[in-house]
Amino acid sequence: MSWLRIRYAVATAVVALFAFTAAVLTWALHNVRLPSAAELTSRRIIVLQAADGSYLLPRGSLQLPPVAAKDMPADVVNAVLSIEDRRFYEHGGINLPSMLRALVQDLEARRIVSGGSTITQQLVKILFLDPRRTYKRKIQEAAIAVWLELHLTKDEILTGYLDNVYLGSGAIGFPAAAKFYFNKNVTDLSLPEAAMLAGMINAPNEDDPLYHLKAARSRAAAVLDAMVANGRLSQKAGLAAKLRPATPNPSPISPPSTGWFADWVDDKAVAAIPALGGIVRVRTTLDLRLQELAANIVKSTLAEYGSAKHATQAALVAMRPDGAVVAMIGGRSYAASQFNRAVQAKRQPGSAFKLFDYYAALRDGFSADDEVLDAPVDVNGWEPANYALRYHGRVTLAQAFAHSLNAATVRLSQEVGIGKVIAAARDLGLRAPLTPTPSLALGTSEVSLIDLTSAYAAVRAGTAPVEPWGISGVETANDRNALPLGRPDDPEHTLGAYQDELIGLLQGVVERGTGRAAALRGFAAGKTGTSQDYRDAWFIGFNDALIVGVWVGNDDHSPMRRVVGGTLPATIWKSFMEQANLTPSTTVVAHRQTDQTPPWVAEQQWRAPYQLFDQNTAGAAAAASARCNISVCERYYRSFRASDCTYQPYEGGPRRLCRRQGERTASTRRRGRDAPAAPAAPAFDDRHVDSSADTPDRDDPSVGPLPYRLFGPLFDWERYGR
Repeated sequence: MSWLRIRYAVATAVVALFAFTAAVLTWALHNVRLPSAAELTSRRIIVLQAADGSYLLPRGSLQLPPVAAKDMPADVVNAVLSIEDRRFYEHGGINLPSMLRALVQDLEARRIVSGGSTITQQLVKILFLDPRRTYKRKIQEAAIAVWLELHLTKDEILTGYLDNVYLGSGAIGFPAAAKFYFNKNVTDLSLPEAAMLAGMINAPNEDDPLYHLKAARSRAAAVLDAMVANGRLSQKAGLAAKLRPATPNPSPISPPSTGWFADWVDDKAVAAIPALGGIVRVRTTLDLRLQELAANIVKSTLAEYGSAKHATQAALVAMRPDGAVVAMIGGRSYAASQFNRAVQAKRQPGSAFKLFDYYAALRDGFSADDEVLDAPVDVNGWEPANYALRYHGRVTLAQAFAHSLNAATVRLSQEVGIGKVIAAARDLGLRAPLTPTPSLALGTSEVSLIDLTSAYAAVRAGTAPVEPWGISGVETANDRNALPLGRPDDPEHTLGAYQDELIGLLQGVVERGTGRAAALRGFAAGKTGTSQDYRDAWFIGFNDALIVGVWVGNDDHSPMRRVVGGTLPATIWKSFMEQANLTPSTTVVAHRQTDQTPPWVAEQQWRAPYQLFDQNTAGAAAAASARCNISVCERYYRSFRASDCTYQPYEGGPRRLCRRQGERTASTRRRGRDAPAAPAAPAFDDRHVDSSADTPDRDDPSVGPLPYRLFGPLFDWERYGR
């Protein structure tokens, strides 16, 4: 073969290899977005804390404010570099020899078993790519790593890695891991502790010292050997560290039950803080004492009665009269289900909805002493009935409300008008979709527990609406920025004289009605609720300090065994209220600076979270949010998007900017009313209404004729037309 042919063959092979490489890179890097330097150096990090300063773990993870690599102990840096990337300061983002060795191992195994990634590549995988192990992703990883090396310093890359690498048990980054495992600041870690944490990087779950201490110490010894081999540690120091291995001393991180509240608050913070918002410390209204109390009561009650009553789930939310949420239980176990039944679940409230029927009646000129007929009623073929088909003739509104008489309530709502009932619910802050049918009076439209509880809070406060809120203080990287995260400053209206009348009605439920199982030694007021076939049971009520809502039911909507609002929910409510008042609460919910401003506010200069981000520094997302009230808009529109403050209209077309800033009440005009003459009403006899804790308050709108019990809403002519 002539040299000419050889040279031609070589050239052809080189061109073919180049073309193949170009094709592969084009395929792998198509639509790959190269991140900016700010996406690493100014990433949004939200640190949540309870009212007492304890850390909260949204979605089970803890990440603390970043610490620069140069400020971490040399043992931490040397341990990580020795075990993960010895040539970190020499390569340009990728280590070709390591990648080739990994490729050979992968080909031999016929699958990806080794990555050969540098620290820069690992950082790319953590922050910018999905975790799938494919050759395409490896190419993307390498390309972005080279890009980062060209735009950031080595120390910036190492800092990003040390602050974002996952280290087991929900700890993200070395600052969080140091606090979580050893209850220390990262700057105070010893050599054995640094080696143990560095050893967890490769397999954080298998080498978690809280669960696998022996494996963690074995891996730490391997890290110490790597440090010696890398010249970062003397043999004598390495041996001494092996002889005194680290022992975990876990920090008292918040209990798992706080997860539902932390997720709820974190969602609000994420919606308001730009992706490049930097470090934001968020102090919340959560009272850990009340939270743990609520979790224990819900858990123990379900453990004792749940199986016999076929009740598998419960939820509880407690708030102050101004809407500050101090406890939130979203289910039986956060570890088993992160679904928040206090916020996300929508269920029928049954007679707990009657608050709005009677508020509408009071605004329409009725008084609690006025009478209404409690007798069988027919509304265009719909015949709701009282429990056990017991009727009591003419009764006062107070008696009808206390004993949850369905027929009397439906007749009252028909006289007042369903439209006015809906208006009353809206004025008390209820934002759930309400279907204007006669059965609405008995609570057939679904609501969330937190929404309904906040409406009852408006009665206790005497002003409406009361928006539930969970953030009492915010500290941003730039102190002149503040966030729309705290207590909503929506326009409020007073309930006036109606407040005392409503509280009197609610007190009657607890003192002599269906909620007697919730009676306290002091003041207590509330309402029971039960939906069709015992699928949902509620008790919403308040004392002088707290408004608490409780729901009990099953996720699959299966019926419970005669569980009504006056049984398990009232039992949970009473137990919580009695124990909550044993000792003063440590919750800090103040949102305005006063002479009694808590020390932690003064010391750390936390910002009252009312104003929006400065539009000159927060970017387009915050600029859009400056034109709307996020907390109000997200309650009015299910399609609301906080990033640009828009919603999708029902009639279609382009998204629109939400301009709602909170609305004042509809007319609170009180109509004069001359009660028509009526025959003398028989004395109300409580013996005919069994309102003991063990007797259902039948809020079920379908108790009545068999066709309606079978087909339910099909007979609601107002919903489907005549």
